[in-house]
Amino acid sequence: MDLHDDARSLQDELVRLRRDLHREPEIGLDLPRTQERVLRELDGLGLEVSTGTGTTSVTAVLRGEGTARDSARPRTVLLRADMDALPVAEATGLDFAATNGAMHACGHDLHTTSLVGAARLLHTHRDRINGDVVLMFQPGEEGWDGAGVMLLEGVLDAAGRRADAAYGLHVFSSMLPSGQFASRPGTLMSASYRLLVTVHGEGGHGSMPHRAKDPISATAAMITALQTMVTRRLDIFDPAVITVGVIRGGTKRNVIPATAEFEATVRCFSDAAGALLDTAIRETIDGVARAHGVTADVVFESEYPVTVTDVDETAFGAEVVRETIGEQYYTELPNPVAGSEDFSRVLAEVPGTFLGLGALMPGLEPDTAPNNHSPYADFDPSVLSRAATVYAELAVRRLDRFAEGATR
Repeated sequence: MDLHDDARSLQDELVRLRRDLHREPEIGLDLPRTQERVLRELDGLGLEVSTGTGTTSVTAVLRGEGTARDSARPRTVLLRADMDALPVAEATGLDFAATNGAMHACGHDLHTTSLVGAARLLHTHRDRINGDVVLMFQPGEEGWDGAGVMLLEGVLDAAGRRADAAYGLHVFSSMLPSGQFASRPGTLMSASYRLLVTVHGEGGHGSMPHRAKDPISATAAMITALQTMVTRRLDIFDPAVITVGVIRGGTKRNVIPATAEFEATVRCFSDAAGALLDTAIRETIDGVARAHGVTADVVFESEYPVTVTDVDETAFGAEVVRETIGEQYYTELPNPVAGSEDFSRVLAEVPGTFLGLGALMPGLEPDTAPNNHSPYADFDPSVLSRAATVYAELAVRRLDRFAEGATR
């Protein structure tokens, strides 16, 4: 059974599907057109398909028919792809670029397409599959916790018993050469938190700031102070990142407003650092507010936990890539990545791993190509057949090992 050869024969179909998905990106938990297209692509594959109630998710179960399948207690592998886009106006100039103000700037269109390809490969070879496979098509990864919603709706038990292993992957428009897979055992990606600060002052005339309490200058000081705080309150070997992405305040250049606010994303790599940040951020904001004679409301909310991969499953994932794609196409990352993932919720419940996949466009350099989330981000479609192969091989080979008696 050479799944890679079969996947290469699907490449043109996968490229067409990816382009169709790219043209019509949807944001958040409600992706009706994307869901409809995925359902259409899965039709006829003999899958047990269900859709979410709290989100437009698609869960499909493939029952393997291999001779070593334990019919009384079939083992189960889960494969996940996220489907949502970002509120980014595309500037790539592609002939299939989105025009609705949203964009698949993080490559989720490739993830969805690759898992559809894997579904076709698994369907073709179901007589060799010694267990069940759950295909998890997930909305709302970009800050909506779609994985959390799907877990509450029972995706881990969709096959009738808890999944025994789970795998996901993510493409990158920079950092890695095209076709290169990468991961690491243990801490792989950061936890993420949302920070919202509302500063309350007293408005007045811009020419007489001494007769007002300026929330704009206080906000600027808070932002600067937070950058210093993370270098002085946290251990350098357990670091954090605070990036302010939104500032709101004021209506006219000569008017001091009564309020201002800013929002930031906060990333760290341990629960201890998260707890320390909660305290340190509040103390820093309060101190600066007092110095400026204003007050501040602070909201610090957990979004996604740290993504922690299973050591054995990560070694298995590396083995699958090396044996099916090529020895040179797997790299172990030396350090965790500061991005965050709600697939972390799945890995907290089920042993598994998460693979990065380079999709660098030809002619670009990994260090200078537009990053994921950029309006200029583009992804090499040639990786689709490789991604589909690895998805399918992870399921087939893991179920084979379960059938052979390997528990991990």
